[in-house]
Amino acid sequence: MSDDALIRRLKVIVKEHGGQLGLAKAIEVDQGFISKVINRKQEISYYLIRKLCFQLKYSPEWIILGSGEKKLTKSEGPKLITEIQMLRTEVDILHARMRAYEMQLNEIRQQIPEQEHVG
Repeated sequence: MSDDALIRRLKVIVKEHGGQLGLAKAIEVDQGFISKVINRKQEISYYLIRKLCFQLKYSPEWIILGSGEKKLTKSEGPKLITEIQMLRTEVDILHARMRAYEMQLNEIRQQIPEQEHVG
């Protein structure tokens, strides 16, 4: 799961915590992990989103989709887990659809040169 908007939101979170090292300490991960995600050398994972939501109270809807409130105002553990799982499923479905469209596009591209030679 990785797109420009998601990376921008992650950068906002990094800035709010005083940089990559500050965020890494706050969610108990290695700073290199944060760096790899921001520099697109590693996918944004369910693991990272879960830590941002549970430990720092960011809304999974805001992190993943960019909508809704940025931070959760109260402890909503079970609801939060369900919401994250639903959003994760939604993102997985969207990625599968994108792969299918890419395959269809490649098939169409392969057919175009063949049709140009016939005409």
